[in-house]
Amino acid sequence: MNRVPRFDPVIHAPGRLQICAILSAADEAEFAMVRDAIAVSDSVLSKHLKQLEEASYIKLRKQAHAGRQRTWLALTPAGREAFAAHVAELTRLAAMTAPTPLGQGFSG
Repeated sequence: MNRVPRFDPVIHAPGRLQICAILSAADEAEFAMVRDAIAVSDSVLSKHLKQLEEASYIKLRKQAHAGRQRTWLALTPAGREAFAAHVAELTRLAAMTAPTPLGQGFSG
């Protein structure tokens, strides 16, 4: 699929960008694992997840396990597409700053 580079302000915040990167590499991930991976508190992660969920970029699944409620996170198809387009735009922007090969830059 050819993704059109597109900057996404919902995804761009560092925490949400990290969450999307983690979820893009898996079918789903457990809340605590994501929290620990990006080194934030439960409340900070919850705020990021709420914004991603409101944009329809993630879905949450709650499941009881060993007498405890666990929350699983997954990117939706729209979330995967938005993340890929955002990464494509960041890549495009980064390429604009790449140094020129020797001999092709400023000659003064």
